[in-house]
Amino acid sequence: MAEDRIEIRGLRLRCIIGFNPEERIHQQDVVIDMTFYTDLRSGGLTDDPADIFNYKTANKAVIRFVEAASFNTIEALAVGIARVCVVECGAPRVQVSVWKPGALRYTDTVGVTIERTAADFE
Repeated sequence: MAEDRIEIRGLRLRCIIGFNPEERIHQQDVVIDMTFYTDLRSGGLTDDPADIFNYKTANKAVIRFVEAASFNTIEALAVGIARVCVVECGAPRVQVSVWKPGALRYTDTVGVTIERTAADFE
């Protein structure tokens, strides 16, 4: 599998996230990092956007998904984002980190990181 990467860092969105009753009332901030593992050789040679994984389309799909999302856990949200990237947008492999700022007292953020391929969603 290609080890070339396209990285999106610090995508700041809001959604319903958490399992405590007060967390289910208003949308909260989440910060998302995505790394798409894909072969960039062809696009690097041709300089043709059609030869490169369309990360703009994937980013827009993730924004739509997250803004409409309601999850109890950041783990489930991360899997949902990975599913969008792989199944809907055709990413060969994706690493997704989801951070929930202020989730724990005395910390800046709490997060999870997962990695998925199409085989994980068959």
